[in-house]
Amino acid sequence: MIAFVAFSLKRAWQGFWRNSLMSLAATASMVLMLTLLSGVVILYLGLNATLTYVQGEVQVVAYLSDSATTQDVTRLTSDLQAMPQVKTVSYISKDQALKDFQKREPGVATLVESLPENPLPASFEISLRDPSDYIDVATYLRGQTAVDSVQDIAKTVSQMTSVISVVSTGGIVVVVIVGLTVLFIIVNTIRLAVVARAEEIEIMRLVGASDAFIRWPFVLEGAFVGLLGAIITIGLLLVVQAPLASMLSDFFNVLPVQATAMVGQNVALMVLGTGVGIGFVGSYVSVRSYLKR
Repeated sequence: MIAFVAFSLKRAWQGFWRNSLMSLAATASMVLMLTLLSGVVILYLGLNATLTYVQGEVQVVAYLSDSATTQDVTRLTSDLQAMPQVKTVSYISKDQALKDFQKREPGVATLVESLPENPLPASFEISLRDPSDYIDVATYLRGQTAVDSVQDIAKTVSQMTSVISVVSTGGIVVVVIVGLTVLFIIVNTIRLAVVARAEEIEIMRLVGASDAFIRWPFVLEGAFVGLLGAIITIGLLLVVQAPLASMLSDFFNVLPVQATAMVGQNVALMVLGTGVGIGFVGSYVSVRSYLKR
């Protein structure tokens, strides 16, 4: 068994370089497909992490009218704290809202100070136990006369979900198309190698060689194409990891999304398994169809 495996590996390696031009073309196509697949996965993971963070930080922000009294604030605080959907309730007074604004926007703070009165409203910041409870709490607040407006966060979450869905679907379609193209190239690459060695294969059959003995060197040759493509792809991802992580961090600069470990173990294993798998399947299909003749 060990001798058979060693023989198959040796013949596969020789076959890879014997038909080097087609093998390298198949490897380049494999790298393109795996790079696209990795890009889609990394982008999806970044967007999904962002969505998870946003959903976890969803707050109902209710702005109070200037006519709201202390009794109104006390009553609303008590009612909100009694709601099972609410986790915490924070009241932000007009003065505190102004101080917070001055800290966030020091350059604009002087303009606000020049106004005759504080234009910022008092508000409630309400953390939810589940983001899906937003509608219930927002509906209650909109029915209160002391509440001037309620910030619509649910729309933002819904839009992000739609973006992730579109990116995932489009990415999968592109990867499938490129994957089928790579599979086609590998099938034809191995088929050319088989045809070029047709006389040798017939001699092997005449001396009693089994189909498995003939097939496996070609199958492993296709697996070599996938393995080499996967190794090159992982190397490229490691090279571009730092600048790509910086770009993603800038893109998601309003959120604490970490993109410094993009080429992790899971992504590397996915690239490796996909590359070797496609090479293996393409070669197996090609050789099997030829040997059935």
